[in-house]
Amino acid sequence: MARGRQKISIIGAGNVGATAAHWAMTKELADIVLVDVLEGVTKGKALDLLQSTPIAGADLRIVGGDRYDAIEESDIVVVTAGFPRKPGMSRDDLLAKNTEIVRNISEKVSTYCPSAVMIVVTNPLDAMAYVAKHYTGFERERVIGMAGVLDSARFRTFVAAELNVSVQDVHAFVLGGHGDTMVPMIRYCSAAGIPLTELLSEDRISAIVKRTQNGGAEIVELLQSGSAYYAPSAAIIEMAEAILRDKKRILPCSVYLEGEFGVEGCYFGVLAKLGADGVEQVIELDLNEKERKEVNKSIEHVKELTKALKLGK
Repeated sequence: MARGRQKISIIGAGNVGATAAHWAMTKELADIVLVDVLEGVTKGKALDLLQSTPIAGADLRIVGGDRYDAIEESDIVVVTAGFPRKPGMSRDDLLAKNTEIVRNISEKVSTYCPSAVMIVVTNPLDAMAYVAKHYTGFERERVIGMAGVLDSARFRTFVAAELNVSVQDVHAFVLGGHGDTMVPMIRYCSAAGIPLTELLSEDRISAIVKRTQNGGAEIVELLQSGSAYYAPSAAIIEMAEAILRDKKRILPCSVYLEGEFGVEGCYFGVLAKLGADGVEQVIELDLNEKERKEVNKSIEHVKELTKALKLGK
């Protein structure tokens, strides 16, 4: 593959990975590599997507297969591979099953593209980002979990629908682990600069928070087979674009903390500036008592998951 353009490799060509490739193609973001164990299916999806580039007006290369050497010299590697979440199954249930998958991928990434930035999507996300960092040996700036962008998009969607306003005018973000303990930051949510607390009652806000926290489970229950993929894949590419185009976007991401928010040694959802070097800054907030209590609860949950990991060298 020619190195004139940047390169994004997506490990896992299921619904999330393939749809992320589609978003990346429509943005003409970079050359795209899809890798999955199902060689024929992966090649077929890549070829189908490539054949849509004349219609989209996107000049880039798209290939697929099951060989990891195709990811060589990637600028970004997205990890979506893993066992999917099923109805009645928590993200935590996936811990043991997906640790080995992410370990194998991480070792391949460190071999073939040791300068890449990794975006980890496999659940349970915060724990899998930790696994990826452990087995690549990369610094924290280059192993990032995709969670907050998705959770914040859900929060903004529900707020916009409740207020009957454009989603473009709703500004909001979510902190914390990717799961039921996530913390939608009500105090920082606004519509056209007007605080949410001035626009909605406490009961309505609480209902939106709860629906945001259960956003993934709601879709899993409705689909009955599989889980969300349009919004997660869009969130992946928002992060990838910020890095590849050095946009310095401030986005909520799962980052390995080194003292921020009083946390050491685990991944946690925070606001981070994303640019060409990956995570270029972690932004700390002064939390009030209620927010601190909720964040601490989420931190403890993520710490428990991280401690449950049994990682070798």
